[in-house]
Formats: sequence, structure tokens, C-alpha cells
Amino acid sequence: MLETIKELSLINATSGREKAVRDYIISKIEGKCEYRTDALGNLIVFKKGKKEPKNKIMLDAHMDEVGIIATYINSDGTIKFGTVGGIDTKVILGRQFVFENGAVGVVGVKPVHLLSSDERTKIPDADSLCIDIGVSSKEEAAKRVKIGETAVFVSDFVQFGNCKIKAKALDDRVGCAILIDMINSELEYDCYFSFSVQEEIGLRGAATSAYGIAPDYAIVLETTTAADIIDVPDHKKVCKLGDGAAVSFMDRSTLYSKELFDTAFRVAGEKGIKIQPKTVIAGGNNAGAIHKSRGGIKTITVNTPCRYLHSPSCVCDTRDIESARALAEALVENFANA
Repeated sequence: MLETIKELSLINATSGREKAVRDYIISKIEGKCEYRTDALGNLIVFKKGKKEPKNKIMLDAHMDEVGIIATYINSDGTIKFGTVGGIDTKVILGRQFVFENGAVGVVGVKPVHLLSSDERTKIPDADSLCIDIGVSSKEEAAKRVKIGETAVFVSDFVQFGNCKIKAKALDDRVGCAILIDMINSELEYDCYFSFSVQEEIGLRGAATSAYGIAPDYAIVLETTTAADIIDVPDHKKVCKLGDGAAVSFMDRSTLYSKELFDTAFRVAGEKGIKIQPKTVIAGGNNAGAIHKSRGGIKTITVNTPCRYLHSPSCVCDTRDIESARALAEALVENFANA
């Protein structure tokens, strides 16, 4: 899956602008399944397995990534912007972005020698920031970037250290790569797959895809914050790179079924799959929309731990990705006739 993750991470696709990712996924699964695109832009896939399950199962991963959106052009040609999804202002400062049409810009900050003593101890307010695209007038800027155009971090894909990868958008191109790999494999049971849109701005695509598929069980393939870095207390590390797939018991959008949570750990133990709990109640993902769809859907989230989430330097461990892939397939086989 590594080459697929690399290629996916280098595609630029903020929420609402997922077409390039969708087209790439279609190119990878063409001829291996049935697929359609719904009105919101979700890619809905049906893959025939060896057997027909008693329960309909859906697996979901979102295609969009965080970014910024142009909101106003200043007289000097710099551009005001808002964020698309949750981005900490600290990871924006001084960063390079690329717009949909290829225009490149840098989020500029005041030089350190011009900062007041008070300014040196504070993070600038996001509303005070502008992106510099290298022009000197409003007219020039308007020819290069339109209001409402989005941009993403400029970031290379890098393999480093012990089984580590670094890139932008590993949230959730890792999940997309896992689903692509499953679709291209021989499955034990028929499955539905949702490559959903607009997760980063409110879990929007998954709500419509879950309603359309109407599954009995859903498995969300996601990444989640790994705070396993120096000076973070153990009880706040959330999960750790290298310790396997992280399964959620509760986050800010879902209180997960204790039965499914326990099933994940039991199945992982039986199959020899490395697994860990997500130990902090934080964040949220498409499970928040899926489990409330129709009359309710039994939903579980299988996460790949990721350091520095929603930044240009997301870091994952390839062994955790393999664990998440193995656990997802094992859960499909368990839920099929549950």
C-alpha cells in the first residue's frame, strides 16, 4: 500500500474539492468492482466476495484534507484566508501553500526583530495573517487566485527512521489506501465501501453515503492523533506509533458500542493483530454521522496513529497501517454473520 499512500498524499484535495482523489481511486479499482458517485461527491463501491453475508457491511474513509480558502484580496496583493477544517495557527506560520490553479504562496509573519516583547510570547491571531503569492497589487493577485479558491500545504512524501512515513494529508489518505487494497484483494464476503467527502468540515459526506448504503455494520478507517512525544504524560499520549491499530471507545462525536470495542480486541488477539485503545476522549470522525443514520448503524473506528495531525508533516508507522488493514478485514468476517 505504500506507493498508493504516497501517490494519494501528493494529490491536493481540500473538503469540497475531492475530484482528483476520486478520479485516482477509480483508476485503481476499475474493473474490480461496481461503483457510482452520489450527488454530494462520495464514491460508493460494491465489491463481490466469495460469500454473501447475513449483514450488510460498509467500510468508510474520507478523501478530503485540511487547507485554507481565499476570502479577500488586499491592495498590496496579499490574500486573506480562512481555514478549511481544523488547523492550529502555529502550523500555518511561514508555511508554503499551493492553490488549485497552481499558484504558490507563503503565509508571512512579522520579522522577529520587529516584534514587541508582548508579541514575541503570543501566537498571531489567525485573522491577522495573509498569504503572499509574490505580486504587488490587487489586480495582479486577482488574475492568479480567485476568491473561494482553496489551497493545501506543500509537502513531500518521505520515508525515514524505523518504518516511518511523513507527508501531508495522511488523514485520511491512509484510510483510502487501505480500502483500495481491500477492493483489489479477494474478499471473503460482499462489502460496500464509501470514499466520502467533506469529513473535515462536519462529517457531511458520510451522512449521505451511509443513508444510501443502509448497512447493518460500519467500519471507519481513520487516522488519529498520536501524542507520543517528549514531555507529554502517558495518560495524554492518546496512542503510540508502532503499537498497532488504535480502536476508539469514545470521542467527541461517538460513544462506541462496548460490544464492538470488545469484539475488536478479542478478534485481534485471535488473529495476532497488534492493537491498542485510543485512550483520550478527543476528536471525532465519520462514525459520528454514520452511527446516527437511518434507524442507527453499529459502527466502529479503526485508527492508524498519526503524529502532527493536520500539518504538512503528518507521521505514521507502516506497521500500524498494516495492523489497521488486517483488523478491518478480520472485523468484516466477524460482522458478516454476527
